[in-house]
Amino acid sequence: MGMMKESAGRRRNRKSPDEKNKGKTRGNRGSRMIRILVVEDEQAISNLIAVNLRGAGYLCDCVYDGMAAADALDAASYDLILLDVMLPKVDGYELMSYIAPLGIPVIFLTAKASVADRVRGLRMGADDYLTKPFEVIELLARVETVLRRYHKTEQILTEGDLVIDTASRTVKKNGEPVYLTKKEYELLLLFVRNKNIALYRETIYERIWGGEYMGDSRTVDLHVQRMRKKVGWEDRIVTVYKIGYRLEG
Repeated sequence: MGMMKESAGRRRNRKSPDEKNKGKTRGNRGSRMIRILVVEDEQAISNLIAVNLRGAGYLCDCVYDGMAAADALDAASYDLILLDVMLPKVDGYELMSYIAPLGIPVIFLTAKASVADRVRGLRMGADDYLTKPFEVIELLARVETVLRRYHKTEQILTEGDLVIDTASRTVKKNGEPVYLTKKEYELLLLFVRNKNIALYRETIYERIWGGEYMGDSRTVDLHVQRMRKKVGWEDRIVTVYKIGYRLEG
């Protein structure tokens, strides 16, 4: 494969994902934090993605060309790769043949919007394909979906004084249970996974209720107010004028 051809020694020296991640934990929780590699040559886009991934609770490394991505994959283990197609030195398509044997899920990020390009990426083994420009909340949702498909999502989320167990769908505040309705629980998860992002009311409605937003904000407002009161986050989930709400942290 030319530039991407790896030596037998390089293959032998690869560590398994478990070996690379051994001992890496998230705070004092005792569970490994999900680690994502962002391969994007436009630094402004890369920084935006990284800020939001870290805000959502992920570890994140950024590289800016295909060769640097290969080096990063030799040095550490990743749960997901966000991969641009048009990269310096080695493009995303060529890099895919290097990634494929590792079994790491990949989401392509690209300005190439044609059906042929999407099909090519998916046939090469990509798990999803997101066309630029994209909304951050959509990227985070796709990341969450792919990680869940590979059973990589963390079951325990900690945010401030709250502990959320996504397996049992329970919430505790300072060790005491907080009783939420199904919609309130889903709202809480949405805010925690999109911390510091202003969420439009229509986005909230479509994500939680699954239907088309018709402009009546009362349903969203009522559920947000009830949920934030129950968890004691009246000062953390703030109203964003003419937009919706944001969890600050």
